[in-house]
Amino acid sequence: MVAIIDYGVGNLFSLKSSFEAIGADVTVTADRETIARADRIILPGVGAFEDAAKKLRSSGLADFICEQAELGKPLMGICLGMQLLFDKSYEYGVHEGLGLIHGTIRPIADVVPAGYKIPHIGWNALHFTRPDRLFADLREGDCVYFVHSYYATDCPAAVTATTEYGAPLTAAVASGNLLGCQFHPEKSGNVGLKILKAFCKMKGERHADLSRH
Repeated sequence: MVAIIDYGVGNLFSLKSSFEAIGADVTVTADRETIARADRIILPGVGAFEDAAKKLRSSGLADFICEQAELGKPLMGICLGMQLLFDKSYEYGVHEGLGLIHGTIRPIADVVPAGYKIPHIGWNALHFTRPDRLFADLREGDCVYFVHSYYATDCPAAVTATTEYGAPLTAAVASGNLLGCQFHPEKSGNVGLKILKAFCKMKGERHADLSRH
């Protein structure tokens, strides 16, 4: 079963519908027992980092999700959910993330040329930096759908794919059983469904370097 974490942030209906479209057993939940029974976890998210981080912690789910990840259960963050996996974000201040993947979240305005629209919205090609199980059925240059103003950086070992938007931006990361997509697989047509199918095939993998602050 795939558990999509419901903590008041994220487009849960689209995600659930996409998993159902590929025949996955999926539930949207904030219940710890249900999450513990799940084979895989999705951490969604849209909006502001600070607000999402506060909601995740106030729900009491932040530490529990980290504990599940530390057991080796596949955990994938999507969009803001991916950003929350990192140490901290510099979105209107400095805000602590879950610290599951080392790195920081910074404004794309710092690196894209003047004149580029922010947020970055639309279809962009993926460029793979190293093999990853999540993209086993994809081809170099396949396009996915982005909506973001911030990106993950200072995490070279974790990056599995980038996209070009006036500058190379982190599109996906992986570290053991932890995965993240800055784009929205549930809004990325057949390419996105292939990614979700690959996630559903993943088995647990305890990662020796997994650590939290």
